[in-house]
Amino acid sequence: MEEIVFGRRYRAIEKIGSGGMAEVFKAVDEVLGRTVAVKVLHPRYASEPNFVARFRQEAQAAANLSHPSIVNIYDWGRDDETYYIVMEYVNGTDLKTLIEDHGALDPMKAAEYGMQACAALAVAHGYDIIHRDIKPHNIVIAPDGTVKVMDFGIARAGNTTMTQTGSVLGTAQYISPEQAQGRTLGPASDLYSLGVTLYELVTGRVPFDADTPVAVALKQVNEAPIPPRQVRPSVPVALDAVIMRAMSKNPSERYQSAAEMREDLKRVVNGEAMSAPPQAYNDQTSVMPAIERAERQRIAQAPQVRPIPQRRVQPWVWIVVALVVIALGLGVAFALGAFGTGSVAIPTVLGMTEQEATSLITSQGLTVGEVTTANSDEYELGLIISQDPAAGGRVDKGTAINLVISAGVEQVVVPTTADMTEADAITTLEAAGLTIALPLQREYSTDVAEGLVISTEPVADAEVPKGTKVTIVISKGTELAKVPDVVGKKQAEAEAAITAAGFKVKVKEDFNDTIALGVVIRQSPDSGVSVDAGSTITITVSKGPNSVIVPDVTDMMEVDARAELEGLGLKVDVVYVISPDVGIVLNQNPLPTTKVTKKTVITLQVGKAP
Repeated sequence: MEEIVFGRRYRAIEKIGSGGMAEVFKAVDEVLGRTVAVKVLHPRYASEPNFVARFRQEAQAAANLSHPSIVNIYDWGRDDETYYIVMEYVNGTDLKTLIEDHGALDPMKAAEYGMQACAALAVAHGYDIIHRDIKPHNIVIAPDGTVKVMDFGIARAGNTTMTQTGSVLGTAQYISPEQAQGRTLGPASDLYSLGVTLYELVTGRVPFDADTPVAVALKQVNEAPIPPRQVRPSVPVALDAVIMRAMSKNPSERYQSAAEMREDLKRVVNGEAMSAPPQAYNDQTSVMPAIERAERQRIAQAPQVRPIPQRRVQPWVWIVVALVVIALGLGVAFALGAFGTGSVAIPTVLGMTEQEATSLITSQGLTVGEVTTANSDEYELGLIISQDPAAGGRVDKGTAINLVISAGVEQVVVPTTADMTEADAITTLEAAGLTIALPLQREYSTDVAEGLVISTEPVADAEVPKGTKVTIVISKGTELAKVPDVVGKKQAEAEAAITAAGFKVKVKEDFNDTIALGVVIRQSPDSGVSVDAGSTITITVSKGPNSVIVPDVTDMMEVDARAELEGLGLKVDVVYVISPDVGIVLNQNPLPTTKVTKKTVITLQVGKAP
């Protein structure tokens, strides 16, 4: 892979994972020499303040957590437009891969993994941090058997208010009912997700699945899971009870702390008796305790008050009263169905969950008819948005009430508008059910013509809630800037001036007999000209004079003469002649004091023995 270094310190070795918001690389910390994992926010989110804030929050929240079963956070930062988090590298296998490779796990081993995960969650919950995305993919088993809970990417500290309108964070197969509905989360929400994870570990399958995430989320809200023992009879009764309690629809009926759930899992592993589950409210008719005999005697012996004699009422009055009472009684009886099917008032179930609506409808002697789903901007996922017949009228007992359940805000795909005109882009986006963020953003561009769309945020092909505001970036065309005058300046000074003006620099060199070494001789384009910002300005820098005066090297030893001439940029050619002055320069050409250009060849006659 192409070499990538984050923060001038963490050199990526290989890409080891990719998620909805980020990619993960295995890297080497070149300062401490240790292997780390670097989580990098996807470029399409780097300019989105909400996503960047959530990414920073992950680092800040997780950095406070210290436990053998929680992946350590070492560092985080920003490299240009890239946001990254540096964390402990765990050389292990996540539980999802384990299930896919080997199928359902041994129930006792699954319970042991669950105990360690509970220990990690207990620490996080102690800091008021809810993980929000507990699933087998985020639980890794190290080679020594230690469980590591990782990826607090959508974790949220309890005292923050970060939300995302029109979307539910998490993975549909593992989220709790309250998370699917966008309601307040607590420790019990993570324990529900851990219950789903244990369910998959011991059965080899998730309790709820469907073709779309919305359909799965609706099942999380409305359907009861099949007990694990019915899927796999070898699951111990006690472990079955732990999982079913953790997956209760009502958060108050689940374990109220990770420590409490861990203790029950520990009892499962040790074969001990389970703790008593919380008592549900009993609305059944029950036998009341008998009144004490002494109390009955006290009541019997209490002094009696004789009623005051009343004036006698005429018989015809009693007859009228009796007839009215009978008529009213017959009317009520008829309405209640005493003389036939009768009729009942249609209750309103708008805003209820399917389970709540079904309970109310059946309690009125009605039945639930066809149940369908539809998108809704008003009602949260899983709540009733309409009913047929409508509430308020009266119908025969047994009449079916058809229900429509909210599938959440409709999701739409951001259309591609790059290189469109401003008007066409607005028309296209509004036709897709999106709104336009005003004012429009305008930027210079060397690639996109003036007046055309450079990009949008959210980016093209992203799936977003209908009605989302889209920011359009329109090209202002190429930005022009004036070229500064750098002739006569030293090279470093010239380069700094050109860069400050928004240009790039290209340097050439040339000899010049009048311009000192290192000074700019000329530039192209010339100063004062307006050209595209970011283009390249070429400067020619003096290499100094190109001519020298030939020195007198006669009577010098050959080696000394050669060194002096070559030091002046001249070349040397030697001709040897027989002479008693062995190794001494006898003559030279050109002669001394001659002016020549550099690299001119100077011929030397040097004496040699016969």
